[in-house]
Amino acid sequence: MDGARPPAFRHPWPEPPAPGQATEIAEGVLWMRLPLPMALDHVNVYALDDGDGWTVIDTGISSKKTRGLWSDLMAGPLAGKPVIRVVVTHHHPDHVGNAGWFQSEHGADLVSSRTAWLFARMLTLDVQESWPDETLEFYRSAGMAPEILAKRMSERPFNFADTVYPMPLGFVRIKQGDVIRMGGRDWDVHMGNGHAPEHATFWSRDDNLVISGDQILSSISPNLGVYATEPMADPVSDWLEACERLQQLARPDQVVLPGHKLPFIGLPIRMKQLIENHHGALARLLDDLDAPKAASDCFVTLFKRPIRDGEYGLALVEAVAHLNQLYHTGAVTRARREDGAWVYQRKGSDDAGQDRNLGRGRRSGGSAPVL
Repeated sequence: MDGARPPAFRHPWPEPPAPGQATEIAEGVLWMRLPLPMALDHVNVYALDDGDGWTVIDTGISSKKTRGLWSDLMAGPLAGKPVIRVVVTHHHPDHVGNAGWFQSEHGADLVSSRTAWLFARMLTLDVQESWPDETLEFYRSAGMAPEILAKRMSERPFNFADTVYPMPLGFVRIKQGDVIRMGGRDWDVHMGNGHAPEHATFWSRDDNLVISGDQILSSISPNLGVYATEPMADPVSDWLEACERLQQLARPDQVVLPGHKLPFIGLPIRMKQLIENHHGALARLLDDLDAPKAASDCFVTLFKRPIRDGEYGLALVEAVAHLNQLYHTGAVTRARREDGAWVYQRKGSDDAGQDRNLGRGRRSGGSAPVL
């Protein structure tokens, strides 16, 4: 009706741009979308007009198809002007995958947090033709279903280099508190955490735009996972700390440009939802741990729905993350099961001691450190 206020949370652009096309978000800011070969089948990328060329935010995974789409975009919506700078929000392959290609083939500068660049370059150089023992031990410690573990062991492991173009030496570092000029605007750099370490987000000083990467998404929660590289990590606490810090910057009028799904308005509401969602998941999980459970036993409690085969890996590492948070905060104890899995139980449910081995003959040398 006339004079009605717009909804407090809304999607100004209900449909994404078609492949090879772009949607203008604001003057000098274009939204584009690239395909991904997974359940989450796309990644959003953005181009900001710097006059003599473009700054690109994130790049999609490395593939001939994706680079072909980039060529179409550069010839079409980017009007034939060169990509002179690539800014990556974080080190995951769907965001950093073609950064090295832009550097090597187009002479672009790479801008990144130091942690994101180090992770990306290290992982591209770490190619494994068979599963490392540490990874298999981690899967067993999480209680991975034997049939899923056996199937994984029969296949070549995924390598970062499979979907990330070789990255040459050299990058420009951004850090918390920096200001970067892109698309005719000054942007404050604020670092997130949890989904990826030192995840860069950008907050325009000149208008109401926020580039959030995967730190803040509109309709899904970022995956918070623990991996064999740091099995005692606590990304849930890291992510909550970052969200509570970024929440202080949120305004109702801001247009948020995320790494997946649709741009949105209503950041204060969304920040509240995201934070409450994980506090709720932790509370449900703690309530359910009246008997010992491994990470693989916690899917329905955490996600409130069955987990399909294609989601199993991400669900497992996120379950470990939530259990680690409860363990680090002293809410649960854990013990080794005979099959090598860590099982967790709410304190006071029985007289279990921390890091007790269940079953005889289980060697303790392969267990994660107690902090």
